[in-house]
Amino acid sequence: MSNLLIVEDDELLRDALSAQLTQAGHTLLSAADGEKAQTLLESNRFDGVILDLGLPKVSGMEVLRWIRRRLPALPVLVLTARDGVDDRVQGLNAGADDYLTKPFSMAELQARLGAMLRRARLPAFGGSLELTADSHQRLRVDATLPQAWLGDEALELTQREWALLSLLVTHAGQVVSREDVLETWQSEPGDGAVVTNALEVYIHRLRRKLADSGLNIRNVRGLGYMLESAAP
Repeated sequence: MSNLLIVEDDELLRDALSAQLTQAGHTLLSAADGEKAQTLLESNRFDGVILDLGLPKVSGMEVLRWIRRRLPALPVLVLTARDGVDDRVQGLNAGADDYLTKPFSMAELQARLGAMLRRARLPAFGGSLELTADSHQRLRVDATLPQAWLGDEALELTQREWALLSLLVTHAGQVVSREDVLETWQSEPGDGAVVTNALEVYIHRLRRKLADSGLNIRNVRGLGYMLESAAP
């Protein structure tokens, strides 16, 4: 399922949310204040955040604005006791993807969370691209930032490596031509041999970084490259 961060200063509610969402198959970390939340966000990868606004140390609204500056594509579901229209508008304008007021139904929270996470995975919403290899390792490529993960391990990628990997994952099992890469890299067709040689270098680098993933980038002679499951 998804890796989530719960930021809630009410211990009973935090524990109840953790128990319910763990039972639903999600993996979780939690924070009781905004300062701890920022620390966890800086050192972990999350698919979504459940965020209370009334937090100690750093307010939930400040954390929300911080997330939008640092992690603009990260989905955030706001939980709050503030049920006024102005409060909801302020939270949504600050960058919340959804807003739920306390007290709330756990079933509604899970439904809203599921819908938010599904939307975030769509390319139109700047989500992520995912591929599971025969080794059952999940390759996830952020669709808006030069970041990718193989299982729980972050891959160190340059901007061009990330763009190339995104293209290969999007068209997994299909040939990606040199012209497709040129367009992705925003290179001019006249760049010729220089770009071709550079592409070979980037393909070699990506192959090394995916060496233990169960995935392989195959050279399709005269046509281009294809991302596929490695031969057993």
